[in-house]
Amino acid sequence: MDPEAARSARESLDLAFHMSNILDTGLDRHALSILIALCDLGVNPEALAAIVKELRKERLPLSSLLPTPPS
Repeated sequence: MDPEAARSARESLDLAFHMSNILDTGLDRHALSILIALCDLGVNPEALAAIVKELRKERLPLSSLLPTPPS
């Protein structure tokens, strides 16, 4: 990824994370980036939202189901 594309992607994630915080979604930056990537791949966003809601009902942290980022 070229530096300009990386900067643009980072700015987009920053904006989405800011909106997520305003809406009090409780999503961390990593979880949000994975959900956005899944949407970019064509996964239905409403289905993802339903999964997140169901996981919260069961009190399972979303991060426990996501791969850990490389160190």
